[in-house]
Amino acid sequence: MVLFLKLFKESLNFAYDALRQNKTRTFLSLLGITIGIITIISVFAMVDTFRGKLQESVDKLGTKTIFIQKWPWGGFGEYPWWKYMQRPEAKLEEAGLLQERLNDIDGISFELNIANKTLKYQSNSIDGANIIAVSHDADKTWTFDFSEGRYFTETESKSGNALAIIGAEIANGLFPNQEPVGKSIKLMGRNVQIIGVLKKEGEDMLGMSFDNHVVLPLNFARNLIDIRSDRYSPQITIRGKENLNINQLEDELRGTMRSIRKLRPSQEDDFALNKSTILSEQLDQMFIIINIAGWIIGGFSILVGGFGIANIMFVSVKERTNIIGIQKSLGARNYFILLQFLFESIALSLIGGVLGLLFVFAITQISAVFFDFKIILNAANIIRGISISVIIGVISGFWPAYTASKLNPVEAIRAK
Repeated sequence: MVLFLKLFKESLNFAYDALRQNKTRTFLSLLGITIGIITIISVFAMVDTFRGKLQESVDKLGTKTIFIQKWPWGGFGEYPWWKYMQRPEAKLEEAGLLQERLNDIDGISFELNIANKTLKYQSNSIDGANIIAVSHDADKTWTFDFSEGRYFTETESKSGNALAIIGAEIANGLFPNQEPVGKSIKLMGRNVQIIGVLKKEGEDMLGMSFDNHVVLPLNFARNLIDIRSDRYSPQITIRGKENLNINQLEDELRGTMRSIRKLRPSQEDDFALNKSTILSEQLDQMFIIINIAGWIIGGFSILVGGFGIANIMFVSVKERTNIIGIQKSLGARNYFILLQFLFESIALSLIGGVLGLLFVFAITQISAVFFDFKIILNAANIIRGISISVIIGVISGFWPAYTASKLNPVEAIRAK
């Protein structure tokens, strides 16, 4: 251990001398390592950041939630859209039959999306609001966080009362500096009373947010639209119990839906069972490709930097040939000489890697302070950057160090 520390200290001193005596040459050689580390760690940091934000969006859907829809999520590769066009949309009656036949569920809801409507309150108005009409158990299949007010009671939902829950942006637009709960807005020609306001979520990576939405009871929506029409993107949402495996729920749901739609064993499903894991798997595939691209781009820079460090080490061996001969004549073994130069190469590579990490860290701070966008530079990426630097130092410095360790002491002392 003492020998290791001594070697490491001397190697740092030699690396420092190389930087001090040949600033331009050393800087240009380390630049490749620095740029390579910046590229690779930046890619991983951005991937971790976007992966985390996208996963947060996916998690909003619920890990135990399945959506029965006409179209499957995805669309990559050979996507037979023409086949899906022939599928029927989800029906309200099907939601009722599923409610009767499924046991291991926390809730099931039928939902319609009425897009781009105008809302008015006195002289204030909002265009482009999204209206969601839901059956009563929607609060069991979705997570509604209220800043004020409440959800519909079962009686209100069944009776089709003219009530609504609004998102934060709509509340701010229609009721600036006012309490929305208890007031009525004009929606599609009808007066609707506000009973709840949802907490502000902000736009997520998948564009999912209740901030610009109005939630209505499905039975009240009957007065506004034809709830059996296919034009409102109907879907059935099912949330399974926490102790139930999502795949078991999917299998049970598939069998029940096939029974409801009276499909023969030879017939394909005419519905899609969508779940958050589908998006997660697609995200994983996309980020794998991005990571590979980062390795390739950064790898070229690191390769150039590795050759630069190897060049420095060969020059260092040549300049210190006399010193090597003296060390050997005083009893220094070959492994001592080899480790001395190898540690020097690692030290140089680490300097380049640390500079790259510091640059990435500076970018994360600038992004957080000036652009309100937090980039994740976690411990794993820091360790990855340092590990890459050490590996490049070992690879680049091994042959020069090996050459130095094999020098004949007499010839080395006589060398000029």
